[in-house]
This record gives sequence, structure tokens and C-alpha cells, in this order.
Amino acid sequence: MSTVEFAHVTKRFEDGTTALDSLSLRVEEGEFLVLLGPSGCGKSTALRLLAGLEEVTAGDILIGGNRVNDLPAGARDLGMVFQSYALYPHMSVADNLGFGLRYGRHREAIDEPEIRERIAGAVDMLGLGDLLERRPRELSGGQQQRVAIGRALVRRPRVLLMDEPLSNLDAKLRNRMRLEIRRLHELHGTTTVYVTHDQVEAMTLADRIAVIDGGRLQQHAPPLDAYHRPANSFVASFIGTPPMNLVEGEAASGRFRSGELSFPLPEHLCDRTGPGFYGIRPESVRVREAGEAADSVPATVIGRENLGSTSVMHLDVLGHPITASIRAGPETDVAPGARIAVSLTHAAAVLLEE
Repeated sequence: MSTVEFAHVTKRFEDGTTALDSLSLRVEEGEFLVLLGPSGCGKSTALRLLAGLEEVTAGDILIGGNRVNDLPAGARDLGMVFQSYALYPHMSVADNLGFGLRYGRHREAIDEPEIRERIAGAVDMLGLGDLLERRPRELSGGQQQRVAIGRALVRRPRVLLMDEPLSNLDAKLRNRMRLEIRRLHELHGTTTVYVTHDQVEAMTLADRIAVIDGGRLQQHAPPLDAYHRPANSFVASFIGTPPMNLVEGEAASGRFRSGELSFPLPEHLCDRTGPGFYGIRPESVRVREAGEAADSVPATVIGRENLGSTSVMHLDVLGHPITASIRAGPETDVAPGARIAVSLTHAAAVLLEE
């Protein structure tokens, strides 16, 4: 296991596109870090730079405290799991697992008994015992992914890199594989950098999340910190399903105002003044009978989604789109166009400057 550090790393392509802009980020030894962001934000570029598949334009990449900018990919002692699995189609599962040890740069350092021991360990860990003689075409997507993960782990790399490894799987299998990947990390403890645009994967897997947008780091924090205390409006709107409600306006004298909308700030924000975004998670929006409480504001129901135990209500609150996620019940059984009241004053709300 090793630490990983991006020190003011910039990647600029020949056409002038800046994929990463002065990224500074540290991954601790044994940590599971998720690089999270929308398509094209630079997260996969960061992984490719770390792997040695792309050259850094400026800045330094360090593995275990050593600068690796000029080291070729094969000399960085990394394991990588790709979105496409990248298994050798003509080889059995057993041969795929052992290929890197027998024919890669390790071939002179590892003898055959140890290779067989490492393969056996991966087979037990990943439940591949009945599949060893099969070819990749005879495996399901989840089985192929387990082989790809096992092939990376048997090398015992200093750092494991995973580039959207679950994106080709169906929803049920993704859920199962998320739990499996986290279990393997807790068992193995390899420093891991995982790329995804799926916030559920990030929240489930990560020790810390690095949210990237436009090639720049937006927030680096544990998943629940990023969820409850987003650094800015981008993080607030990107993390969460449904995303956080954001109302742009101004705080003054213990109230928040935006156009016709005005409501009291929660106690922890009462001393804040100036322009910004008031953020409140859908589950913190309280639906009430009209006139039930002093902090209620009128709202019009635009639509609703019934999800079984919960219901998502889409509202127009004095010209502002607001989403409320509440436990399903009689109060959620309202038709579009109905007039209700909501309270936006909540202890979990945040006030963001940008």
C-alpha cells in the first residue's frame, strides 16, 4: 500500500483543451478514494495520468512519496480494472488470473508455487472456484468483472485503479458488486482510486470523495460531509437523489429573501448576511396544511412521484422549483395544481456563497 498525491497537476491536450486544472489531492495509505463528477469533468484523465497512460502537462504525481511523472506505466506497480474488463478471450479464468504474474514484469521475481497460491487466494475471495476452466465468453458480466478484479489483486499492487468498472452491469448486479468491492477493500486494504459519475457508488464505496467539475476539484471530503455540508452549489446539486434544492437570494436580519419568497432562517444561519444560495435537501422540506405554522409559505403542486414508502413532490414555491421527499401518506395524495404550504426553515439547511 502507498499514498498517492496530485500536486498542482494540469493536463492540457494539443487542441488546447484543459482536462485538469491544477489538481491538488492526497490519497492516504489504505484509503478508498472516489473521483466523482459528470462526464467530461476530468476524473478519468486524472486516473490515466496516475496510471502513466497520459503525460502530465504541469505539476507532479507522487506514489509512496516518490515522483513518478517520468516512470512508464509498467514501472509504477499499479493494478487497473477497466470498464470493458479487458480479459484475454482465448484464455481460461485461471490463465487470465495468472497472466500478469507469469508474463509481466513480475515473471522473474515470483515462482510458480507462489503464483498458484495467489490465484487460489483470489479464487476463494471472489468465489470463482467453479469457473476456472471457462473462457470469458462463457461468463456473465458480473463474473467477468470479478475475474478482472482478481487479476489486478493477485499482483498485489501498491495502488488499485478502477475506471467505472460497474457501468456495463444491470442495476441489480451493480448493487451486489458495490458491496463486494467494498468487502474486498476492507479485507485487502489496498489504496484504491475509483472513478465514477454515479453518486450512489461514491456514497456506498468511498472513505472520501473528490468531486471534480470542469477539471477543478470542488470538494474533498467523506461522503456524508459532502452530502450534508457541500462546499458550493455545484456539489449541492450534483450529490443527492433528488438533488438539494437551491434558492438564490439574500440573507438579512434572520430571514432569507428571493423575489416574493421570504422565510425565517434556521437558528444556525440567523447571523448570516449577504447574497448566496439557500440549500435544503428534499427530505428536509416539510409539507403542511396552509396556515399551519408561521414559517410556512404557499406552494403549488406541479407533479408527484410515488415510490412506495416515500413520495417525491415537485412544487412551485412563489416562482421557485422545490422538491420535497416525504413519507407516503394522505398528505401526498394530491393532484397537480393543488395549493399547499411548505416550510423551508430546517436545521439541516445550508447557505452557500457560490
